Amino acid sequence: MENAGSAPHYLTAREAGLVSCTTCGRVHPAGDEICLRCGAALASRDTQSLQKVWAWWLAGIIAFVPANTYPMLRTATLGKETESTLLGGIVQLLDYGSVGIAAIVFFASIVIPASKFVAIAYLALGVGRPSRISTHRRHQIYEVVEFVGRWSMIDVFVVAILTALVQLGSAASIHPGIAAVSFAVSVAFTMLSAQSFDPRLIWDADKDHPA
Repeated sequence: MENAGSAPHYLTAREAGLVSCTTCGRVHPAGDEICLRCGAALASRDTQSLQKVWAWWLAGIIAFVPANTYPMLRTATLGKETESTLLGGIVQLLDYGSVGIAAIVFFASIVIPASKFVAIAYLALGVGRPSRISTHRRHQIYEVVEFVGRWSMIDVFVVAILTALVQLGSAASIHPGIAAVSFAVSVAFTMLSAQSFDPRLIWDADKDHPA
């Protein structure tokens, strides 16, 4: 009988003698090497997962720095050209009284990417180590990181829309800056880092280090 304060025990596929295909999700008996549905290679754990996670994570960090320091937009109005960085654009929105839009841009451009970096690093560092946070909760964190990844391109979408719509010849025009490219690259690298992480490794921490 389990103690009242003990964490519930979850039976993993490895303990049950099973292995799942990470491509199509079909479950096979342990020992099978090829998925019978899609033909993908089967493995109980991706032994190179953490190396790929940290490589993409570091590349995303490097690209995230110029995304916040270089101009995101170059606006030309009546022959006068101005440049706006990401943080500078948020400040301008606040000066114009657009608090709601500024909050959305700040949350989508600063808070979400920074949170993804922290969450991915926490999950990767937690592999093979016991944690006060349950394995089920850590798996939920991983699912949230994957879910919000698709919303991280909102700035790039806005810049692309403005570039396409505001082209009035010599009167006014908007062009994307180098920060827009850096931001898109950083988001792509972060998504690859999250996708490279093998969530099955989360469940091994408590097995290797029982309380």
